Amino acid sequence: MKMTLHEKLSAIQQGFKSKKSRYNSFGKYNYRSAEDILEALKPVNSEWGVHFTITEEFVPGQVPIIISTATISDGKDKISATAVVGVDLLQKGMQTPQAFGSASSYGKKYALGNLLLIDDTADSDATNTHSKSKPELSGDALDKAKAYIANGGSLETIKTKYKVSTAVEKELQTL
Repeated sequence: MKMTLHEKLSAIQQGFKSKKSRYNSFGKYNYRSAEDILEALKPVNSEWGVHFTITEEFVPGQVPIIISTATISDGKDKISATAVVGVDLLQKGMQTPQAFGSASSYGKKYALGNLLLIDDTADSDATNTHSKSKPELSGDALDKAKAYIANGGSLETIKTKYKVSTAVEKELQTL
């Protein structure tokens, strides 16, 4: 019985592994790149009779956007997944071509991750804070947070800057 492309993709998703072979010395973590994923896919192509492609579309605007699309094909059918990435032209220390290259690489990686169901929750790109963990909301910061909420501020905004314990959250919700 011949497998459909959906069945092949499902099997590939279940068995696919791509090592985190790169190291970020600033954040002190290992990660995988789009190139690592593509290299790991080469044996898959012949084993399953498929091929993978990545295309990109540039969308100009106040924040330029790159839409990356990863596609698997068996020559007859195609299945695609996309990732949308903004280009940060104000990224400190980057020339414009570097900002576009970085966004392009990031988009390719996540389009492939979406297609192959690569779980990046354990990937440092998803969890790394570069040693900038949020401080606990307490003391003067808690007093300021109370005043902020009393004046119409949002608890969600506070949570983007501080760790908020359950007890403190309940206290803030009563204001």
